[in-house]
Amino acid sequence: MSRIVRVELTPLFVPFHKHVQESMKSTEGGLGMAIGAEEEWLGGDFVICRLTSDDGKCGVGEAFVWLPETGVSPEQLVDIIEKSLSRYVIGESPFNVEAIRHRMDINVNRSDVAKGLIDMACYDLMGQITGQPAHDFFGGKCVDEVPLAALIALSDVETMIDLCRTFYERGIRTFRLKLGRSIQSDVEIVAGIRDALGPEVRLRVDYNQAYKQPPEAVRAIKAIEPYEIDFAEQPVAASNYNGMAYVQQRVSVPVMAHEGCFSLQDIASLVKMGGINIVGLNSERPGGVTNMLRAIAYAEMEGLGAVLHNQCLGIASAMHIHVAAAKYHALGHAIELFGHLMMEDDLIKERLNYSNGTAKVPTGPGWGVELDEVALRKYATGPTAIIE
Repeated sequence: MSRIVRVELTPLFVPFHKHVQESMKSTEGGLGMAIGAEEEWLGGDFVICRLTSDDGKCGVGEAFVWLPETGVSPEQLVDIIEKSLSRYVIGESPFNVEAIRHRMDINVNRSDVAKGLIDMACYDLMGQITGQPAHDFFGGKCVDEVPLAALIALSDVETMIDLCRTFYERGIRTFRLKLGRSIQSDVEIVAGIRDALGPEVRLRVDYNQAYKQPPEAVRAIKAIEPYEIDFAEQPVAASNYNGMAYVQQRVSVPVMAHEGCFSLQDIASLVKMGGINIVGLNSERPGGVTNMLRAIAYAEMEGLGAVLHNQCLGIASAMHIHVAAAKYHALGHAIELFGHLMMEDDLIKERLNYSNGTAKVPTGPGWGVELDEVALRKYATGPTAIIE
């Protein structure tokens, strides 16, 4: 059986396209959202993980990190894997994801983003070894393409409406609207977009913790309930689980956690408290592909929806598409992949196939995409850590 003999970790920064940077400067706080971070958001920080097996195959994982959300920098992520987690990976079979995760969990508390990065690379390596697409390991694909949702940054109403129309013309029928400037502004945005696009489109909203007091968040969500909202994301502070429960129990719109949800335990706690009715997932939360699949199954068992979303590069985008195709009937919501439109490079040799509001499922082994080594070196912010 193949064994992992090398772990490589590369921190990198990929800038937004120039036009995205310029448009972001005109949005709320220069971030396009109501979150209170002080530094400009000019691109994405990532870590690429490569696992090499003793037969020369290589699997790749990708993690997006942003200090206001993940609380960890690329360098810190590399450090925790290099110094504390890699010892539980070297010598193991990539197929033994349960054993690898167990050893990491009993020896290193939390660190779910780092563990998830390793887990993700294991699945790609499985596919490279067997020649199978990754969705084969998730039960096979239900569809050949998955519907996409568009992210609409918080700006003035007309700008947001115009952007929605642009995506609508490209086949998009689901939109995530950044809100949280004020309740009145929220209503003007949602009402304007609903009126412009009509009743057939699906709208979801994201507050990015904008409302510090749960009663105010309740008023904000109730104010937009007439406009048929699929769900409301993170209306109160990430750490305020009691506040999330207060809100969810007083509004009819399903509430979803994002900044406050990093592990399976976080999801279970929020569900048991009555704090969420939608489970939000991405490549590094709640700790990789294995835990993502568990979370989807848990949400389905509890009668909840699940959403895959992130502004990721090509590797993680491909992973999301494979999972969404395999768990299509359990999710119930369009996936949100926006990195290819925001970032100036997606670090894969051939771009994924996006057309008419959908993403086609890659057909090659593993994630079905190949890491662009030239681009990796171009955007690296530090040396590649190599552990053998």
